This record gives sequence, structure tokens and C-alpha cells, in this order.
Amino acid sequence: MTAMSTPPPRTESAWIAWAVRIVAAAGILVVLWASATGRGAILHGHPLYAVLLALTLLGCALVIWRSFRPRPARTGWRRVGRFALVLLSVAWIAFMAWLRPFTAVQPALDAMRSDASVTVAEYPTQIVMTPTGTVSSTGVFFEPGAKVDARAYAAILRPLAEAGHTVVIPKQPLGIAFLSLPTFDATRSAYPGIDRWAVGGHSLGGTVAAMQADAGDSDPVSPAVGLLLYASYPANDISTSLTAKVLSISGSNDGLATPAKIEDSKATLPAGSTFVTIDGAVHAFFGDYGPQPGDGTPTVSHDTARNEISRDSVAFVDGLSAVSSLPQGGTDSRG
Repeated sequence: MTAMSTPPPRTESAWIAWAVRIVAAAGILVVLWASATGRGAILHGHPLYAVLLALTLLGCALVIWRSFRPRPARTGWRRVGRFALVLLSVAWIAFMAWLRPFTAVQPALDAMRSDASVTVAEYPTQIVMTPTGTVSSTGVFFEPGAKVDARAYAAILRPLAEAGHTVVIPKQPLGIAFLSLPTFDATRSAYPGIDRWAVGGHSLGGTVAAMQADAGDSDPVSPAVGLLLYASYPANDISTSLTAKVLSISGSNDGLATPAKIEDSKATLPAGSTFVTIDGAVHAFFGDYGPQPGDGTPTVSHDTARNEISRDSVAFVDGLSAVSSLPQGGTDSRG
């Protein structure tokens, strides 16, 4: 009588193992791509994205290593769970790729340097521009656009600091303004010498700034007295709840915050709001971070648009402490 041999243990099917390896390898490539193309923004941005990239890289490397070890075959729900984890991994890797930030370019990088008129301090979660001379009691808190390097707004906002206003630019977690909602309150408490604030923002940052201004305009100590919108508009109707003055600056050739959207936003803002259109400007002209997908085609130079935006911003913020240089309740178009 011949003894029956014990069959070898079943192992995980080859196609699942290779699918896991391919997904993990894609994750490593995405991390390397994001690190190479967004290096400056990642190094100078909120640390959360860098941490998640590092964890993704480590996790993918570990998955590849483990995939070459013999594993018992999974059946039933365990196999379905394994497949679901692969799909979740694909979604996570795609999310990490989507989060790659727009990196600041010149002249914003030069504007990050301190000189005789402005001291620029960069911290892990914010950038602060402080006038070296007389400091106004009106400060500026500015929310960047989605996934945009906070340094990209240094050149366009620096004239505000040169005019005597402390400027604070938060570095949003993952470059998502909605994750930065509490930072305005934290900033106000950190600057007791500032008794009034102009809250501003670009694109999605402006939408969040509108929420922050609406919530902070009734603060008895350091209220939000101004809302400065760059190619942006509120998510909800704040026409009757917001008491702060409003300046909305937009571009006539903006392909994202289009003129039609800005026109529609007038009904959601207080009746005394001022709307300024920069002829020929596009969405990406409100910072310095290069072209943006979906944007329009400019018919004016970036330098010209930047100067116009900065000039009107300074006039508006100065007017929060004195008689405004811009008429409230009008529409102005400048080229």
C-alpha cells in the first residue's frame, strides 16, 4: 500500500500578487514624481503632505517586499477584502498625485527676502511679512488658492506690508483651504497689537476667507473689518450677515472664476461691495505659480496685472483704517 503524499499548501494567486506589486510600484513612482516636480512647494509647505508622501513610499516598499513571501491562499470574503484593499490603494495613490502643489516661481521667491522695509519670516505653518517701520493696527490674513504654494503670494501681497500692514499667509494642510478654517482665530490671538483684520483669499482660499470674515466680523477685540477676494466668491449668501467691507478683484479672461461667476456672486455679497475687473488677467495672475489647467488666455502681462491687483489691495486695506481710496458700491474695470 502506497502512502498518500500531502499536497502543497495553496498560495495566493499570481495575478493578485502581481496586481499588488504593480499598484505599489505605481505608488513609489507617484511619490518620486511629486517630490521631483513639486519639491520647493513640498519643502516649504505645511508638513502634512510631506509626511503622507513619506508614509506612502514606506508602505509601498513594504508591500512589494511582502508580496514575494509565500502567503496562504485567501478564499471567500478574505479574497474580496484583499481586492478591496488594492482598490483603496489605487484611490490613495491617485489622491497623493492630485495633491501635488503648484510651486511658487519668480518674482514671488525674490519677494520672500527681508530688506530694509519688510521682514519676512517663514514658519512650518505660515509666512509672516512685518513692516520694519510703523506698523498699522490693521493686519491682513490671506488664504492661498487650492494646492498653491503659500510663497506664491509674496510678491502680490508684499506691497501691503510695505504700506505698514502685517501680512500673514497660512500654509494650509494638504493645500486645502477648508482644512485651514481655524487658523484665522489662532492668528488673531497671536497678534494682540492688531485690532482689526482684512481677511482675504484667492480662489478656494477666498471662499474660506469669506466664511472666516463672516464668523469674525462681530468679534469685540480684533474683528474682521474687510474681505478681500482674488478671483473668488462666497460659497453661501452672506449679503445680509457680513458687516465687513468687501473688495472683489477678478480677471476678465479668467477661465475658472469666470466673469459670469463673479457677476452671479454680487447677489451673495453685501450691497456696498466693490468689484474691480483687471482687463486681460487670468486666474493664475493672482499669484506666481505658473499656468493652471482650465485657465483662460491672458491678454495683459502678468507684471501689469500684479501691479494693478496690489495697488487696489493696498488702497482697500488702507481705507479700512481711514477714508477708503476706492468707492464702495461701484464697479471698476482696469487694464
